[in-house]
Amino acid sequence: MLMQFMPLFFILIVFYFLLLRPQQKKMKEHKTMLDNLRRGDKIVTSGGIVGTIHKLDGDDYLVVDIAEGVHIKLARAHVQDVLSKTEPANNNQPSPKAIEKK
Repeated sequence: MLMQFMPLFFILIVFYFLLLRPQQKKMKEHKTMLDNLRRGDKIVTSGGIVGTIHKLDGDDYLVVDIAEGVHIKLARAHVQDVLSKTEPANNNQPSPKAIEKK
């Protein structure tokens, strides 16, 4: 009786590893990318608009600068890709103004 269900179990296991697992991995990577967005990052939206993050507006929205003086507000979930990331500020180095004063 158990041998009759073996092909079905095998198909379910193959289905999981070939279809479901890679999709879960992509979703996790996309969530990590969205969590690491910061001001100044250059992004592409799901609609194909390229812009620079001007302001993070809460947990769900971004204000994106798509041209000089043109800002749009969009849902964070619609960020498709990050083209270039800004480097975090290094708090150990003095600011350029502090160096000039010395």
